[in-house]
Amino acid sequence: MKLSPRLAALSGAAAAGLIAAGTAAAVQAAPPSPAPDAAQARALAAKSASALVASRPSYLHASADEAFVQKQVFSSEGTQYVAYDRTYKGLPVTGGDFVLATDAAGNLKYASVAQQQAIGSLATTPKLTSTAAEKTARAQLTTVTAVEGSALVVYTLGAHPALAWETTVRGTSADGPSRLTVDVDASTGKVLRTQEHVMRGTGTGAWNGPVTLTTTLSGSTYSMKDPSHTTLVCQDAANNTTFSGSDDVWGNGTASNKETGCVDAFFGAQTEGKMLSAWLGRNGADGNGGYWPIRVGLNDQNAYYDGTQVQIGKNTAGGWIGSLDVVAHEIGHGIDDHTPGGISGSGTQEFVADTFGAATEWYANEPSTYDAPDFLVGEKVNLVGSGPIRNMYNPSALGDPNCYSSSIPSTEVHAAAGPGNHWFYLLAMGSSPTNGQPTSPTCNGSSVTGLGIQKAIKIMYNAMLLKTSSSSYLKYRTWTLQAAKNLYGSTGCTEFNTVKAAWDAVSVPAQSGDPTCSGTTTPPPTGSCSGQKLANPGFESGNVSWSATSGVITSSSGQAAHSGSWKAWLDGYGTTHTDTLSQSVTIPSGCRATLTFWLHIDSAETTSSTAYDKLTVKAGSTTLATYSNLNKASGYYQKSFDISSKAGTTVSISFSGVEDSSLQTSFVVDDTAVTLS
Repeated sequence: MKLSPRLAALSGAAAAGLIAAGTAAAVQAAPPSPAPDAAQARALAAKSASALVASRPSYLHASADEAFVQKQVFSSEGTQYVAYDRTYKGLPVTGGDFVLATDAAGNLKYASVAQQQAIGSLATTPKLTSTAAEKTARAQLTTVTAVEGSALVVYTLGAHPALAWETTVRGTSADGPSRLTVDVDASTGKVLRTQEHVMRGTGTGAWNGPVTLTTTLSGSTYSMKDPSHTTLVCQDAANNTTFSGSDDVWGNGTASNKETGCVDAFFGAQTEGKMLSAWLGRNGADGNGGYWPIRVGLNDQNAYYDGTQVQIGKNTAGGWIGSLDVVAHEIGHGIDDHTPGGISGSGTQEFVADTFGAATEWYANEPSTYDAPDFLVGEKVNLVGSGPIRNMYNPSALGDPNCYSSSIPSTEVHAAAGPGNHWFYLLAMGSSPTNGQPTSPTCNGSSVTGLGIQKAIKIMYNAMLLKTSSSSYLKYRTWTLQAAKNLYGSTGCTEFNTVKAAWDAVSVPAQSGDPTCSGTTTPPPTGSCSGQKLANPGFESGNVSWSATSGVITSSSGQAAHSGSWKAWLDGYGTTHTDTLSQSVTIPSGCRATLTFWLHIDSAETTSSTAYDKLTVKAGSTTLATYSNLNKASGYYQKSFDISSKAGTTVSISFSGVEDSSLQTSFVVDDTAVTLS
């Protein structure tokens, strides 16, 4: 009979015998009960929050004329975040938002409240007309192309509550394109606040080289549209038309070519989406599977997000600037915009977006010839011919402040990112990393030991789920401490103390609302934090030290090894089949651990949109990544994952390949490692 591709390749080897600011609220914990699933946990949190809000606890500073509107419930690592807006006599309250964080059973863990005083009795009849308010709003821009509308609101972010007209205008400012919301006091005509919504900041790309894109086929036409997230498209900014063609080959590698620019930008967006899912459990950029169109063609040395789109401009050499960190930064603004409290303020918005750019680079883990992981912003695109835009490990190297001061909230927003970027680097890598990353000076002469990029972005994201419209550096200190406590407080205070040490190291002062951690800190390492811990990592000893489906560990010539002769070859039969590979490894407490392996995917599948065959990589119960026939490519690519969260445990590193009934896909793994530091 005819052998499948995999059986044909293995038959010879088999015959030879080669295959053998918030307010903490204390509540009594509920008695232990079976853990609810994610949907149940969100429902319990929503119900519990509704009951709590109905009781009008004092920390909400609620008056009799206020009502509350429950919004989306976000889930992250066992904590549920229930966001609320409020109204006063039917008017929206700008600054009235809050977030209630609960455990999976709906018990309150923390309350993050923007409004810090009661509105009391406030007249809701304006003395200023909406037309006069719009005139004031228009005056905030150099040119105005549209007024989106005005509405009466109650403004509570100032020294005293005030009735205000809130107007959004489009046009240009001194910095370029603008979409600006202006709050004007409805009694005095004074501008209370302005909120800028324009956050600047297989194909062959210019910055990422050959990449695999997930596109859409309709009839005989392919388009640069993500089939799983249909609002994620890449378009020509000249006419807002999605790039399409008769084949599924995109770009020519020339940086000035718009389609090439879209290859880079689309790849960056899809890669960030994978990071959000694998590391943060978030569904798409807006949390509900949605994105914004990416448009390449902005005639400016810039890129921006404005709440409706991401625009990609060019560098001074004429190349479109859609590198991983630039695109992920702009989408990071959208994530910020679509977590409680909206876009971060008081000089924090650019550092928030930079953390998503860095995390996406590290998740992608591209080789040095492309957009390799680092903590420089825009280093590949060379925006104005002078290298990186920002330096996260030493902001002062590019003229931005390393340390926080009271002047930061009023500093130009990109320069104001310095202390936050510095904090994030110290949290992730520490002041003297041992993984080849550069040392980082501290403002207080202290030494900080980092937690790894995955823990750092997880803490940052969970702090954003506590965010309110009163965001600032001082609030982010409190929120990140609470996030670390929510995420890791049950196992000790190591992460909490590292967050605190990193903020101290960039001179963001302690706040009266900062939480404390009374748990036992992680004990000293019970083993050396160095070396590689997997046995038979390259499979050259044959079928030993690993648990594997028969035939997986092989020296067959049907698939080349990355090095040596042996490798792990999962699937490749062209029939319904499941292969597994696993090994348990002990990671000492207090150690950082990184899983790496080299992966080659070969497939006879021709689809560009459907994942028929899949490989799932796990550390214990945590899914690190999922690959499929859509990721097929020539040669091997190294993958890397921070598994430091498994420190103090013995964890199973596992690979599971599942193949459907036809057309083979081979997942070939080699040269694995779990490296401690």
